[in-house]
Amino acid sequence: MKYKPLPFYLTIKDSKIHGLGLFALVKIDKDHTIGMTHLQVENDLIRTPLGGFINHSETPNLKKKEFNNRWFIKTLKDIEKGEELTLKYDWYSVN
Repeated sequence: MKYKPLPFYLTIKDSKIHGLGLFALVKIDKDHTIGMTHLQVENDLIRTPLGGFINHSETPNLKKKEFNNRWFIKTLKDIEKGEELTLKYDWYSVN
């Protein structure tokens, strides 16, 4: 099986929020687990390619969930084709 950094239904393109963002190529249903964004190894938090392009929003359409030192993103609502995927940052300062 060939490694793919993003699910087939996502793409990276210019964002109106900041730089590049993660966008849906198809409609994604509410409560869908998209994939792993971060992995904790000892005291280091390693960001995956999926986690590298999610922009911050005060009204996010994703939430993150931790399981065994791994963080995954899951949709909070239906995400429409062409919509940017966003997360409310709580690990980083957004000032």
